[in-house]
Amino acid sequence: MKKYLIPLVLLSAVANLQAETRYVTDQFKVTLRSGESATHKITRMLPSGYQVELISSNAENGYSLVKTQDGATGYILTRQLMPVPSARDRLVAAEKKLDELQEAPGKLSAKLSKLQDEYKELSGQHNKLQREKQTLDNELQAIKRTAANAVRIADERNDLRKQVASLTREVEDLKQTNRELGNDSAQRWFLIGGGVVVGGIILGLILPSLRVRKRKSSWGSL
Repeated sequence: MKKYLIPLVLLSAVANLQAETRYVTDQFKVTLRSGESATHKITRMLPSGYQVELISSNAENGYSLVKTQDGATGYILTRQLMPVPSARDRLVAAEKKLDELQEAPGKLSAKLSKLQDEYKELSGQHNKLQREKQTLDNELQAIKRTAANAVRIADERNDLRKQVASLTREVEDLKQTNRELGNDSAQRWFLIGGGVVVGGIILGLILPSLRVRKRKSSWGSL
């Protein structure tokens, strides 16, 4: 027993390095045995087309060590293994592929129709977005114009304020000048009036003396 166990362990150790895929030959069923001879125990019957993993092959006795899909290992005649699936399985696969290809035009038509509908929907959304973008661009331009006008109005208001301040100063200066002119005119009229009064007084004093002198002169001539 140990004589067979040690090679089995060694073969399992290198299984991952030498593993290949093989298929059971196109027969009804083949035997999977515990050893490399017909006298060893049959552990399983493998159906045609069953996929196994080839671990190693012995050219002297014509047996190969394989691993089944559920992880069990055993020996099978090398001539009962093929590098490709059985003809029956390939025929089934070919028929399935043919059915898929025959169904493909209808599926493609449905898919094409769906894609066309999606394209129309996306085109509609694109046009809508373009219109919204144009609207936003117009609003942005209006905002820019409004902002520009606001800046211009603010500048004009500042200029007007400066002009008003300048005019206010000029008005105050004119008022001050007018007051000064009014004061000068009043002083002038006051002086004139005073001069008239003084002149009247002087005349009032001179005229009587002139009359007396005139009378004396007239008396002397007599």
